[in-house]
Amino acid sequence: MGGGGQQTESSEPAKCDGGGPDGGRGGSAVYTWEEVQKHCHRSDQWLVIDRKVYNITQWAKRHPGGIRVISHFAGEDATEAFVAFHLDPNFVRKFLKPLLIGELAPTEPSQDHGKNAVLVQDFQALRDRVESEGLLRARPLFFSLYLGHILLLEALALGLLWVWGTSWSITLLCSLMLATSQAQAGWLQHDYGHLSVCKKSGWNHKLHKFVIGHLKGASANWWNHRHFQHHAKPNIFRKDPDINSLHVFVLGDKQPVEVVITIDLAWSMSFYLRFFCCYYPFFGFFGSVALISFVRFLESHWFVWVTQMSHLPMEMDHERQQDWLTMQLSATCNIEQSTFNDWFSGHLNFQIEHHLFPTMPRHNYHLVAPLVRALCEKHGVPYQVKTLQKGMTDVVRSLKKSGDLWLDAYLHK
Repeated sequence: MGGGGQQTESSEPAKCDGGGPDGGRGGSAVYTWEEVQKHCHRSDQWLVIDRKVYNITQWAKRHPGGIRVISHFAGEDATEAFVAFHLDPNFVRKFLKPLLIGELAPTEPSQDHGKNAVLVQDFQALRDRVESEGLLRARPLFFSLYLGHILLLEALALGLLWVWGTSWSITLLCSLMLATSQAQAGWLQHDYGHLSVCKKSGWNHKLHKFVIGHLKGASANWWNHRHFQHHAKPNIFRKDPDINSLHVFVLGDKQPVEVVITIDLAWSMSFYLRFFCCYYPFFGFFGSVALISFVRFLESHWFVWVTQMSHLPMEMDHERQQDWLTMQLSATCNIEQSTFNDWFSGHLNFQIEHHLFPTMPRHNYHLVAPLVRALCEKHGVPYQVKTLQKGMTDVVRSLKKSGDLWLDAYLHK
């Protein structure tokens, strides 16, 4: 981190008195990890980035990524997450300067909770290599063609009805084409949401609202609020909203036993207005409702199977304060690469690489995958690759295992 307080001459860490919004210090104070880790509560939040200590208690409410995702790192080292999530870390640093209250004492390690310093350094070296080789830069033509094929599917579905009418077979074919366009639009909005297409964050946000709002009828802010928490702490109970389904579903080995903003609304409404304008002349109001419901049924199954086959069979547990690489690899796995698998999953068959480098454009995942695998082999971190069939089969097995554990706990409670 650039721009901060000056380190004190004394090698003795300053004692944390916990008083006042800045701990009663200023940017020149020094702290131990033990002191930092005490500030992990909703009303008292500190975190560390590049050995600099920041008090984010008040600012977290204004965090563009949402209060929860940054709060998940309260009392922890957030360096790796900070670098992974921000398209331009140097730009973000100016917002951190007023929050600086000090730094780690010289005698303190750079990593908290006994993390493997060599592994962290090797992963940073890999990220530096990725950046220097331009793997974080997108190819505009790829995403333009991708958007084009979605719009083409939408046009062909409507054209079928204009030319051949609304027979059962044509309506079914139309539904399949619309479900495909919806699924592919889901993968495309995911790209924009992760800021992995345009050089400027603002353009990514604008296009994200268009794709998820106008092409899918959903909320960009709702997606951001949930999805970045998932990436920050994947498969961690009470932090990953994708598995916070207690009282509805129970997942993993331990949980069963332990048992929108106006502009987003306008974008979403534009989707439904366009849909009914196009299909009301063919099916009427109730017929159009039935059509979109059937399309949603097909697309939601597509979405759930693709997203969960890389996460649901993996480890789920409470917070263990692991380094970025280890945490992401314990919660994700890959599906074999093929032209079909890449298209079918929106390149999320490279779930490992996507989680390690969330702002990387998807067409570069296959280039960085061998480098990630080599790093995992060096440090003994499991790197799992499955066939598409096994990935889906493992979802069923995982659900059965969780169900059996829940039933056993229920019967013997």
